[in-house]
Amino acid sequence: MRVSIGALNDRIRLFGQLDANLDALERATGAQLHVQGDEILLAGERSAVAAASSALRRLLASAAAGRELTVEDVGHALAGEESEPASIAEPLTVTRKGRPVRPRSAGQRDFVDAAAKHTLTFGIGPAGTGKTFLAVVLALEALRAGKVQRIILSRPAVEAGEKLGFLPGDLQEKVDPYLRPLFDALSEVMDPQAVQRAVERGQIEVAPLAYMRGRTLSDAFIVLDEAQNTSDEQMQMFLTRIGSGSRMVVCGDDTQIDLPHPNSSGLLHAEELFTAAPDIAIVRLTEADVVRHPLIRTIIARYARRPG
Repeated sequence: MRVSIGALNDRIRLFGQLDANLDALERATGAQLHVQGDEILLAGERSAVAAASSALRRLLASAAAGRELTVEDVGHALAGEESEPASIAEPLTVTRKGRPVRPRSAGQRDFVDAAAKHTLTFGIGPAGTGKTFLAVVLALEALRAGKVQRIILSRPAVEAGEKLGFLPGDLQEKVDPYLRPLFDALSEVMDPQAVQRAVERGQIEVAPLAYMRGRTLSDAFIVLDEAQNTSDEQMQMFLTRIGSGSRMVVCGDDTQIDLPHPNSSGLLHAEELFTAAPDIAIVRLTEADVVRHPLIRTIIARYARRPG
């Protein structure tokens, strides 16, 4: 079978760097793909060729519309997902590697839109849906645009099977592993040295949730990550820190609660309390919004079906 790629100007959009997208499509389907001029020749078993052809046409439509494609997009195309027009909107920013950052699913788009329109936004969904990364990107863009004077990123230091007391070092060294994912998100779109300079200037603060008590956070974009691991009291404390000129985004995954009593999660209680409250948005992301890696969808689905 042959699939025409026509006059697609930027073939890297479709093929990926070093043909990574085509390689991923071959591995996932078992079909063989060979580029011949303006066509891609597909060979192999009929079912493999049919799956590869269907996914390839979806990817081609996205590439022709100007979207930068990744290996994750290959997984979405194989799952039968059509590209949505909103996914090719102006990027929120670009990564350090030059990759544009856009909402890549309906749920992500709802999350970004909600955070732009509300003072307080909750993003609740499984791992891999980009909640924290998008929240950090939105915070950085608000800072760069002069809409806020600083960014405050926080997480509860709750053990997921490990114990703080057994980690080496002083208190700051003990909590650093809990904060590392926030620094990783920043480093996707900022040079690490620029992050460090912003921290030293007080433009960016990354701190455990306990450090927020007693403060009023004004003119800031505030992000709370791993909110499922807050207690009801901690959540109330955090939400009431918001000051004038500030915006707050709370991210969490209610399927990964590490508290001794999961039903005591402050995130679950907040969702009940603030549904339909003015100037507060609650956005639920699902497996369909997983963009980190196609395999994560399978992992989430299998765990969800596990008995007991």
